[in-house]
Order: sequence, then structure tokens, then C-alpha cells
Amino acid sequence: MSDEVTVFSSPWDVLPSFPSNRPIACGRRHLLEKAAFWFTDNFKGKTLYAVKANPSPWVLETLYACGITHFDVASENEIETVKAVLPNAEMSYMHPIKSRYDIRRAYNDFGIRTFALDCEAELNKILDETQNATDLTLMVRIAVSNQGAELPIDGKFGVELNDAAALIKNVRNVSQRLGLCFHPGSQCMDPLAWSAHCETLSRLIRDANVPIDIIDVGGGFPVDYPGKDVGDINAFTAAIHDAFDKLPVSQETELWCEPGRALVAESTSILTHVDLVRKNTLYINDGAFGTLYDAAHCHWSYPTRLIRADRAPTSDRLKAFSLFGPTCDSADHIPGPIFLPEDVKEGDAIEIGTLGAYGIAMQSRFNGFGECQEAFVADTPWTSTYDKVNQTLLSI
Repeated sequence: MSDEVTVFSSPWDVLPSFPSNRPIACGRRHLLEKAAFWFTDNFKGKTLYAVKANPSPWVLETLYACGITHFDVASENEIETVKAVLPNAEMSYMHPIKSRYDIRRAYNDFGIRTFALDCEAELNKILDETQNATDLTLMVRIAVSNQGAELPIDGKFGVELNDAAALIKNVRNVSQRLGLCFHPGSQCMDPLAWSAHCETLSRLIRDANVPIDIIDVGGGFPVDYPGKDVGDINAFTAAIHDAFDKLPVSQETELWCEPGRALVAESTSILTHVDLVRKNTLYINDGAFGTLYDAAHCHWSYPTRLIRADRAPTSDRLKAFSLFGPTCDSADHIPGPIFLPEDVKEGDAIEIGTLGAYGIAMQSRFNGFGECQEAFVADTPWTSTYDKVNQTLLSI
């Protein structure tokens, strides 16, 4: 991010400088740095950033400056975005199913050498499109239970355990380096999930009886949302490190992780304007087809506060509201309840926090809406998951 970019003190200072026809994404670079440094300081391995969570250029630049220089990409567009912003960044193509065209471009045009796969057919595609290259790092994705995850993602990817050992052996024969990876599910609240999945890897490694160069424990690291208190985030890395130390691998085997949500969730909030108040319903200029996709479709809760541009006082009494977004589609609805001062009125703004992950990235252009303006602010409106870590350490 350029040093010339204006950084506002708070969202109240943002509102007068932007038109009210579109929502405003308020980036907080200091919170992104806090999360990034927590991973570089506390994860005893290599941290990759899962670009799908938020591909904003300022996010990529900030993470790179903080020492996270390796990126988990899953599409041609993500590869091109990272390359344009960070020409020297390392990228790994961690989507287990890819088109032949994308494999070919990734290898030949962008120098990517690390590819994930979960079946023989995908392995054959990779070998075909790289012309049986001998410099490949191939990551076999293992299917694991997503129990303990707030948003399970199991069922789509991963080789089943009965077929895994044979696939691992075959990949070992054609790869320069071999890795095993899994994903515990998004917002996984149980540190012991990683322990259980590493025990699964232990059995597979023994069954396959081949050397493993990389263990990738995936993403899934959680952050605090209303009703989803993570507790001590150190418990997650402690469980992973303990489990990794017990794996039947060599001392040279690398440990990787691929956080997305945990790195960027706290870095961005959305200022959405109230266009109409009708009883217990607010009509706003963002919604289910914009940054509030998860709030609408996954019933995800986010911290909220009312931002009144003229800084006039608001009622101390809260009222439960539901929200309708700006499109003409009735599915553009967040049922809530969203608790706000009862005197909210047209022209007020609602700040919705912790939308740095899967907020900006989920915007569509349906019905001509969905595009955010961008601002940067310096305040910290809600307690950070990583602030709690510091408080815990100070109390010892």
C-alpha cells in the first residue's frame, strides 16, 4: 500500500469523504499485520496465504512485507493477481482439480512447481501438461472429517483413506518432492482436530512406506465472531506442533499451513448505508450478493455498530432488525437479528466488522450492485483474537 494513501482515524471520518451510493470497505492494515506477525512468530513452519479469502492488492502487499511470501492459489485469475502485485512471490496451486489449460499456464508461464491432487486422473493431467516434468512438488490431499468446523467443507475434495496409500506411492515415483495435505474445515474450533488428522496421516505414511517431504495442515484456523469465541489461539499451534513431532517423518520434512480467514478476517469492516427504515427492517446498500453473502446464506454473525455521520447521539436502547440488500431479489435478505439502536434512521451507516475474509471476495455485480469503495482507518473497534493472546501472556 502506498505511503500516500489517506488513513482516516475512524469510520466517522470516512463517511464525509465518500458518496453514499456504494458500501465502503474499511481496511485496517495494522490488524492485518498483527495477524501476520502472530503466524510468523508462532507457527513453526511455512505459512502460505490462501488468496481466495481476500485477493485485494493491499492485503497481498502487506502480508508479503510481514514475511508471508508464499501464496496458495486456486485459479488462473488468482495467479495473475499475485504475479501482478508481487512478481517475486512463490505460489503453490493447491486446488485439487484443475483444467489442463490452467496447469499448463501455471507451469510454463508462471513457474509454478507445486500442485495439489487427490486422484490418479488429476495426477495424469499434471504429468501430461507439464510433459512429465522432473521438478514437481506434488501434494496429495487426504479426505478428513470436518467435525468441529463451523463451516464444514468435506465431501468435495480428498482421496479416501482406502485409496490413499496407493496414490501416495504412485506420486512418490514421479515427484521431486511429495507432500500430504488436508483441510479440517473452515473456522475449526477444536485444536484437537489437527491432532486427529495427523494421526490419520501417520497411519497412511506407514502404509505407503515412502519418504514425505512436506506436511501441510491446511487452513481452518478460527477467529472470534459473535457467539464464536476461539479462546487462546496458541492452543491450535501447540496441538499442531505436538502432532507434527509424532509423525513418522524425517527431521528435514517441512511443516506448512494455509490460513486465509485467520489472517485477514479482522482486517476489514464494511460501512453500509441505510436507505430506508420500515418497522423492524432496514434496507441497506450491501447484502447477500455483496460482502454479506455468508451472513445471508450461512447465517454467520458479525459484530456491528451504528455510525452516524454527524456524530449525533444515538439511543441506548437496542432493537432487533433484519436487513434487505439493494437488489430487486427477495433472497437478498439477512434475517438477523441484528441489534442496533432503536432510533436508526435513513442516512445512518452500519459498520459490520470481521469481513476481511470472504466479504470482499464474495462480491458479485448482480443487478448492478455489489462493488465496494475502499478506505483505510486506524482504529480498532472490536477486540482482536490476537489481543487476547497478548493479554493472556501478560497475566502469566
